[in-house]
Amino acid sequence: MNCSGCSSTPSLYSRTMPITAKICGLSTPETVDAAIGGGASHLGFNFFPPSPRAVSFDTVAGLAARVPPHVTRVGVYVDPDDELLERSIAAGQLDAVQLHRVTPDRAAAVRARFARKLWAVVAVKSRTDLDQARGYAGAADCILYDARTPDDAALPGGMGVRFDWTLLEGFRHPLPWALSGGLDASNVGEAIHRTGATLVDVSSGVETAPGVKDAGLIAAFLKEVASAF
Repeated sequence: MNCSGCSSTPSLYSRTMPITAKICGLSTPETVDAAIGGGASHLGFNFFPPSPRAVSFDTVAGLAARVPPHVTRVGVYVDPDDELLERSIAAGQLDAVQLHRVTPDRAAAVRARFARKLWAVVAVKSRTDLDQARGYAGAADCILYDARTPDDAALPGGMGVRFDWTLLEGFRHPLPWALSGGLDASNVGEAIHRTGATLVDVSSGVETAPGVKDAGLIAAFLKEVASAF
């Protein structure tokens, strides 16, 4: 298995593959359609109950039915149990799972049991945080670098926090990777050129309020992603 669209080798100066985007935390037909229509390669559906973006099994089943086969459906979780994974994967016809706050051993077990592409999230604030990525070699298909939120934060992501992109300069990535954390239409082009990311992930950056996605903001974000290539 591989992580379609994920970056492999960053470059500040050249592009050898298209840049793709995941719109995360979708919860309405209108915004799912906007993401697909704008060219998103991945759609993220949140299954972490404290999040304002969390969706029910019934809701995700209806949304997933709108997604064409060429678009990857990704479930987003925080240290989930197997029952949640099993029910949500079935309801959302999920192609991949994105795991926050799990060990490499747990990631490997989920990947083996559910036979889905696995994205392991590495929360970044300092250069040493990047070293966590190496532990997921052989356990995950893709690393998603996201900004580390405060220790007392209710959510591990989707809070509009970004990290210092220069931390990625010269880092030898152990796996294909994607970039998240505080991205929006105003900065995603810079982020792509600075880091060499070929897959970018956005949630709060296309919202008018926590959990409220905006079709116009989604379209603007995806336009900037396309322009960066």
